[in-house]
Amino acid sequence: MILNIFKGILIGAGAILPGISSGVLCVIMGIYEKLLDSVLNFFKDIKNNVKYLFPIVLGGIIGIILFSKLLNYFFYQFPIQTKSIFIGLIIGTIPQLMQEVNKKEKYNRKNIIYMIIAMIIGIGTVILENRLHISELENVNFIYIIICGIVMSLGIVVPGVSSTIILMLLGIYPLYLQSVANLYFPVLIPLGIGLLIGSIVVMKITKKLLDTHYGKTFYCIIGFSIGSIFILLPTITNINEFIISILCFILGNLIVKNLKSKE
Repeated sequence: MILNIFKGILIGAGAILPGISSGVLCVIMGIYEKLLDSVLNFFKDIKNNVKYLFPIVLGGIIGIILFSKLLNYFFYQFPIQTKSIFIGLIIGTIPQLMQEVNKKEKYNRKNIIYMIIAMIIGIGTVILENRLHISELENVNFIYIIICGIVMSLGIVVPGVSSTIILMLLGIYPLYLQSVANLYFPVLIPLGIGLLIGSIVVMKITKKLLDTHYGKTFYCIIGFSIGSIFILLPTITNINEFIISILCFILGNLIVKNLKSKE
């Protein structure tokens, strides 16, 4: 239970940190498919699904309200160390993901093409976010915030798609950050409603794709995850920073192996 709360904290923080996809974090921690199944089949086995989902949801709330500020601090005060650890987490997960795919479906070289296309799209979102000007809309109404929540669900569910990019494009990113920091429910409630509706729809589509085209879909997920690395690449100016980056990268890999061993 404690491990799932910790995973939920990371997922929640990922919904706020610039460039970080909650979907990628789910993939990294090996809970992406199980999370989809538990949400979409919730009423088929309520007892076990509540037991599994409750600590993750609780951790997500804690991550959004409390730990997102802490992680945000590390991202800006220790960017090389923090970004290198995240890169290590992602790279360390990819071989495990490929092994899981090949266990369920015979290896197909064509899947690599889908992975490359998804990776290019992921890199494209990084370029978009770097060039995006953060602006804020005025006079945002209840319905528009619900719509924003629905669209934002893509950044929560689809690995490699950042929620921050979506909210920047929609013009409510500053409002979102202020509302989370101050627990401003007139914005958080309609956003949550939209997020819930959108997440269920996107999850159903993703689950359908996994059921019918498992290999292609999961290789796309891997591609999106690889593409997300490019926003995390730290700026290194000397040999000491390079060594620190390598050490933190290795630490990220070790964390992945440790999480996997406790599954």
